[in-house]
Amino acid sequence: MASFGWKRKIGEKVSKATSQQFEAEAADDKDLGDDDDANWVLAAKRRKEILLEDCVRKSKELKDEGANLAENRRYREALVKWDEALQLTPEDATLYEMKSQVLMSLHEMFPAVHAAEMAVQRNPRSWDAWQTLGRAQLGLGEIALAIRSFQVSLHIFPMNPEVWEEDLSWARKLQEQQKATKTESVQALAKELVQESIPDYDFESDEIVAVCAAIAEKEKALSAAKTMVIVSASGTVETVTEQDNCPATPDETLFIRAR
Repeated sequence: MASFGWKRKIGEKVSKATSQQFEAEAADDKDLGDDDDANWVLAAKRRKEILLEDCVRKSKELKDEGANLAENRRYREALVKWDEALQLTPEDATLYEMKSQVLMSLHEMFPAVHAAEMAVQRNPRSWDAWQTLGRAQLGLGEIALAIRSFQVSLHIFPMNPEVWEEDLSWARKLQEQQKATKTESVQALAKELVQESIPDYDFESDEIVAVCAAIAEKEKALSAAKTMVIVSASGTVETVTEQDNCPATPDETLFIRAR
């Protein structure tokens, strides 16, 4: 009779060396997978950096082209170049500041102020952006705002003679003229109000005296003679004039009297 032995487990058929080799290969595959992930992240980061560098380089080329066009007074073409550059580098404050200068040359003051404000927002420490903003505000007649912008520019760069001697000095002179003009206008208006009065009529002139005398005579004649309407019983209508010294008395047939 055959004897049955104890059955071995399936795992026992795999040798220890083979098991160790399998575990080592699995660890290597895992390391390779981690390396691939790290390499992919690094590659994406590097690709982004290259793209940004290309944008900055292209933006600088467009900025320089626009500057050359502006120097040749081809302002519209310069604006087109700078708008293209802003699509690549929208945070470039210099582009907005240059746009503001060109827009002022084209006498487009509202867009010039807007561009200068964008430049100041992106770089509040730029003294030339504040200077350009002040000049654009002067173009709109906003003298008080322009003075403030020039003062901020000088706070950033106190030794700038251009802002001291030209911009701020001119803005303050305009402010003084504006105040003087307002004062003169108020004084002129007050003088007109004082001079405006009732006309001086000559009530003792011969013409007015004659008219008054004629009116008095007419009133005197009307008061001396009085009339009344008499309607008799037979239906006859009669107008009777009464005198102050001899008043007329109607007869007994009178029954209606009208004046």
